[in-house]
Amino acid sequence: MTATFDNPDEVAAPMGAYSHSAETPQGSALIFLSGQVPTSPSGDTPATLAEQADQVYKNVVAVLAAKGQAPQSIVKLVTYLVDDDVDAVVPQARARHLGEHRPASTILYVRALALPEWKIEVEAIAVASSQ
Repeated sequence: MTATFDNPDEVAAPMGAYSHSAETPQGSALIFLSGQVPTSPSGDTPATLAEQADQVYKNVVAVLAAKGQAPQSIVKLVTYLVDDDVDAVVPQARARHLGEHRPASTILYVRALALPEWKIEVEAIAVASSQ
């Protein structure tokens, strides 16, 4: 099962690597990922936003892989950032781990995350597919 992604002509084209909508097939199961934070399996948190973004997307991919799913199964991403001066490091990390995949997406700038050293958190919804 795969989702359908759409960017209707009646809406401005996406400003980044996302689609305006994602539709899952009838009867498909959804996988809800909790917010993934920039902590490695050993418990370390990298210092820079670039390193943290890379770790967050590694974590997203690892959680999906544990469910037998590829990153292309993601239908919705929500990214929380504490710094609005992100340059291109977050989109670059996302592209490294998600490739050309364009799920429906939202970016929110927040004052803080659960731990003060965290600069990014990403939650996702994926559609389960038989691979």
